[in-house]
Amino acid sequence: MASILTALLSLFILQASPTAFWNAVVNHIEGDNYQLVVTGKILPDYYIHPMDANSVGTQLTIEPSPWIRLSGSTVEEYEPSDYKGEKVVTGDYVLRQDLEVSGMSSVTVKGTVTWSACSGDECRMPEDYDFSVQAITPNSLAASAGSYTTASSRGIWALILEAILWGFLMLLTPCVFPMVPMTVSFFLKQSDSPGSGRFKAFMFGLFIILLYTVPICLIIGLTWAVGGRTVTADIFNWLSTHWLPNILFFLIFMAFAASFFGAFEITLPSKWTNSADKNSERGGLGGVFFLALTLVLVSFSCTGPIVGTVLIKSTQGEFWRPMVTMLAFSIAFALPFALLALFPSVLKKLPKSGGWLNSVKVVLGFIEIALGLKFLSVADQTYHWHLLDREVYLAIWIVCFTLLGIYLLGKIRFKYDSPVEYISVGRLALVIIDFAFVVYMLPGMWGAPLKALSGYLPPMETQDFVLGSGTNIQAAPPLTEVYGSEVSLPHGLTGYSNLDDGIAAAAVQGKKVFVDITGHGCVNCREMEARVWSAPEVLTRLQNDFVIVSLYVDDKTKLPESKWVTNDKGKVLKDVGRVNSDLVLKRFGVNSQPNYFILDQEGHILSGPRGYSLNIDDFVKFLDLKTN
Repeated sequence: MASILTALLSLFILQASPTAFWNAVVNHIEGDNYQLVVTGKILPDYYIHPMDANSVGTQLTIEPSPWIRLSGSTVEEYEPSDYKGEKVVTGDYVLRQDLEVSGMSSVTVKGTVTWSACSGDECRMPEDYDFSVQAITPNSLAASAGSYTTASSRGIWALILEAILWGFLMLLTPCVFPMVPMTVSFFLKQSDSPGSGRFKAFMFGLFIILLYTVPICLIIGLTWAVGGRTVTADIFNWLSTHWLPNILFFLIFMAFAASFFGAFEITLPSKWTNSADKNSERGGLGGVFFLALTLVLVSFSCTGPIVGTVLIKSTQGEFWRPMVTMLAFSIAFALPFALLALFPSVLKKLPKSGGWLNSVKVVLGFIEIALGLKFLSVADQTYHWHLLDREVYLAIWIVCFTLLGIYLLGKIRFKYDSPVEYISVGRLALVIIDFAFVVYMLPGMWGAPLKALSGYLPPMETQDFVLGSGTNIQAAPPLTEVYGSEVSLPHGLTGYSNLDDGIAAAAVQGKKVFVDITGHGCVNCREMEARVWSAPEVLTRLQNDFVIVSLYVDDKTKLPESKWVTNDKGKVLKDVGRVNSDLVLKRFGVNSQPNYFILDQEGHILSGPRGYSLNIDDFVKFLDLKTN
């Protein structure tokens, strides 16, 4: 799985390397006084010219706005360097511009830094850094930042918890559990002294963590260094929403499921594992490292799809989340082995390998089918194929988990299964949980919301029939036909897919604009819609007080040529998702979903951003523009 991700990512990082990296923020001073601070880091071996260097000097340009007035001139901060008697800038470079912001609680400051970098006597073409940051009054800042931080924390902690649970579960898989005796045997031989044994056990766990975490960190770091944050986010957005990787991951999951059912065996090339295993016989830390490498390689056929699931799911937010979730997974996966290496005698208390391991493998096969279906669903939604609408998705899950329950009862046997002579208490508990889950899903076939599964299921709008609705629910027409007009939204709401049309409608109706930055493949977006939007106090406000604009940043629907957009880099954006992504990044300064903003009837930001948070009371306060 890691090699597949590496290959896919390498296709997108072949770009010209910038000579400096920049970051822009707006700090509140007092009253209406703010300061724009643009911080640059010039790469080694390059220098640029300060602002007073005539035509080659660095330029800071701020877009005109009726709400913003420049106060004084731009102040530069840097350590002057000399090149052939000429004053130049190397290393850190800070530009400060005082601003007066009036008339609004939140104003977006847009601008560009332009510079020409030189190395020796050779100078490159001018480069640009475009920024769009918000100047928010202290009260509004406290309200939106507080809710946004809560949302971000809750989102990432949910991912971390899921990764930890999967990491612990992997110990019970048939690819991993047989490595336990090998690990203990190795450390029984290697422990020269208690202190040495503890140190090697610690390093063994650390090596496992690094072998899982470092590759993904290197991939993300490389894309950051070459293309910056936006490119990194675009790569993961492509991975999580484009049909090619999603169909590929779906097929991989189905292949792993077939393997778990006994159709064939999936292993890495024996040359890799044999070489790592042979090197593990070395003494010292080298042997410990190669034992850890052997464990990671041998366990690939069981951990690979789970690692892929964790990684792809984590890309729905900020680009750094894959690193955090992979670290959490690897720590949980490594911890049992580190403890066994530290206390080898514990091995005697563990169950012996046997038929129960193949049962674990088969159970994982059913889970693989359920998880793999999500990738096909994402491609289906972003491209509007309508192959896997909500009731079809649910039907497959119901059948899948029904068969799992029958298997746990011993009524179905696969190739390598041992006969089930009796049902243990633990197995009976799993059967009860499984069939209870099936019973929970059944009403969903007739339109029950199934809020606990809202992040995994296709949206309710794709369901053909809802009991008691009086009529069939028709899916919203393709966006190529309705772009700029009304579209169907969850819970009977209607809205717009075009921001300008939404603002115009709000002016006519005398309402505020609720901007919903979302995605078809966004798990957290579906959870927000099912568990927060559905609350009566929220739904009533959305119906009566707002014109809703839903901007799908991953929609692959092609636009007519008249609606194509050329971005700042000269690239022509031809589909709904790319146009919306460019719009929300420039206008709202965010590149993740879900994110919510409230605008006035002229399109100015009144509140936001607000990210993922299931706290209904806080969301009501956000809609009411309350700061506490």
